[in-house]
Amino acid sequence: MVALNKKTGAVIWKSAVPGADPAGYASAIAVQAGGRKQYVQFLEKGMVGVDAKTGEFLWRYKEVAKGPAQAFTPIARDGYVYGGALAVGGGLIRLKRDGAGVAPEQVYFARGLPNGFGGAVLVGDYLYGTEIAGKELVAAEFTTGKVKWKAESLGMSSVAYADGHLYLHKENGDCVLVEATPEAYREKGRFIPPNQPKKKQAGQFAEGAFAYPVIANGRLYIRDLETLWAYDIKASR
Repeated sequence: MVALNKKTGAVIWKSAVPGADPAGYASAIAVQAGGRKQYVQFLEKGMVGVDAKTGEFLWRYKEVAKGPAQAFTPIARDGYVYGGALAVGGGLIRLKRDGAGVAPEQVYFARGLPNGFGGAVLVGDYLYGTEIAGKELVAAEFTTGKVKWKAESLGMSSVAYADGHLYLHKENGDCVLVEATPEAYREKGRFIPPNQPKKKQAGQFAEGAFAYPVIANGRLYIRDLETLWAYDIKASR
């Protein structure tokens, strides 16, 4: 891992992560926990944390590397970090002081929790995201992993949150609006953007719609390959 000056590109520090595993398909996040500001990243062999000022390696959590790919951007709050093991499950750790360093303490790891390419969002005390083995949208309590509800047959979806709702962009290109509540699955509507781009098949793998929805200034933006759609959603909400 490296830190660069955003204006000049100059290297601030380089972190030699033990194991020399390459990055996964996920973004790094900033976390304040265990008395340190850290950058947390999902690598091939698990989630790791490094010191934000120096790049010093601090910890690794291996359980979330059980899946076939590392493609879940971690979610953090109040010293806790959640990660998804693709097609397997999800795990929560608590980052605590360990002498002069930081250590991860597992709170839970369970199958069937959000783990898909489309990530998850934390709204209040609950996680919402897709579990791709069962092709389900899952709502689960962040601190316990207790599942509140599952919605079957939604398939893998990228998820964003705004104004009390989940905006889902399914792998097949469909868009779904769902109320963000732990009480029950409440779908508010769905549609298919017109003129869908043609997908290619590469062996057993087919191209999918993996871009996250974006909501800004009353508009919903959906991207798939080289196509971008923008919708005015002020009135519809």
